[in-house]
Amino acid sequence: PAIKMEKITISTDFIKLDAFLKFAGLCGTGGEAKLFIEDGLVSVNGETCTARGKKLHAGDMVSFEGKEFTVAGK
Repeated sequence: PAIKMEKITISTDFIKLDAFLKFAGLCGTGGEAKLFIEDGLVSVNGETCTARGKKLHAGDMVSFEGKEFTVAGK
């Protein structure tokens, strides 16, 4: 079965990875997001990303806990 891609629309030019996890409702706090990222549980565009300050732009894809999200611009 195909993985359902969820679109998360941001109203800025970019969003940092830790803020994205919080904004998308994938974690409750920035601290939680930081741990998920540092533990290598998040990938951006198919590659594991451990930099919580990674800037995501429209078109970037984020994978977390078997779910796929695409960043959509304004």
